[in-house]
Order: sequence, then C-alpha cells, then structure tokens
Amino acid sequence: MKKANFFIAIAAGVFLFTYCTDQPPASSTREANADTTAPTQEELVRRGEYLVAITGCNDCHSPKRMGPKGPELIPELMLSGYPAEQPLPEVDASVLPEGWAMFTPDLTAAVGPWGVSFAANITSHETGIGNWTEEQFRKAFTEGKSKGLEGTRPILPPMPWANYINIVDEDLKAIFAYLKSTNPVENAVPNPIPPGELNGPVE
Repeated sequence: MKKANFFIAIAAGVFLFTYCTDQPPASSTREANADTTAPTQEELVRRGEYLVAITGCNDCHSPKRMGPKGPELIPELMLSGYPAEQPLPEVDASVLPEGWAMFTPDLTAAVGPWGVSFAANITSHETGIGNWTEEQFRKAFTEGKSKGLEGTRPILPPMPWANYINIVDEDLKAIFAYLKSTNPVENAVPNPIPPGELNGPVE
C-alpha cells in the first residue's frame, strides 16, 4: 500500500510540473487578450463621444441658443466654436474689474487679463481640426500649443488644457477619433484680441 501511494505521489508531481511549466506567463496572456480586445473604430468613436460630453467640451466649443429652459446646444453647429459672423459684444477694458473674466452669453468667447479668446472649431472641417494629425491634437490637448504646432502661441484661457496633461493614450485617441467623425462645420474662428487692444469698446 505504501509503495502504491509512493507511485501515485510521483505521478502527481510529474503532472503538476508538466502543467505549470507548460502555462504561458501571465503577462503574455494579458498581452494576447489585449490584442484580441482592441476597440473597433466604432467603439473608439463612441467612447470619444462620451468623453467629450462628460468633460464639458460643448460648454465652450458649441454655439447655443436660448430655449425654454435656458441656453441649449444648436445641433448643426455642435463643436464649431465661436461663430465667425457673430458680432462681439462691446468690451470696455476700463470697466472690467481687475482679476475678473467675462463670457459671451453662449460661452464661446471670453475676455480677461489675456484679452479676448474665442472657442476653437473642433469639428472635422478643415477650418476646424479636419487636417490635424493625432500628434498635433496631442500637443494642443496636453501641451497647450495652438494648432498643436511647435513655436505657436499658448492656447489661451478658459481652455483647461493643463487638466489633460496626464490623459491616458486610449482616451486621447478616442476623443480624436470622435472629433474626426463629427459633422464638418465651416467656421473660421477669429484670432484672439490682445489685452493691449482693449482700451475701449471692441465691436
């Protein structure tokens, strides 16, 4: 009986040794699973749409009109930035309290110590980000470079680009994929107005 138990123990040991050594490393398994679960383009766009919505991009980048419950998005102009044909309300720097900022009613333009800034067109049109590369978008979104190009001016407030410095690559790719899929709206947003030009009303 003892001899039989001895052989059973040996057989079990050989089986366990063979089983354990035949298994792929956990990291390899995870990598294989990651490869098979990579998001489709449709899933990437859907994720990007969700992220754009919850991070408040529409707050500044989408023109609005007054509805029964207050300002509401204009669907056909979503994410197209400050409307180029819209007159800028008068801005008198002499009555702007020091350290304060003001917005236009639809939040697509802001005035403060930096001058006047206009929310960018981030639709897929060439007047938006239609011609941008993903690397340009990364530089704009995480480094605050205007148009995502080296040597350009910093992106002005109220764009909170510094909040996105540590965004994970998957989320950045998703946002870019969604913006590239948006309805292309032709709208060449005005250039910023420097604070030195706010010595009187600006029309």
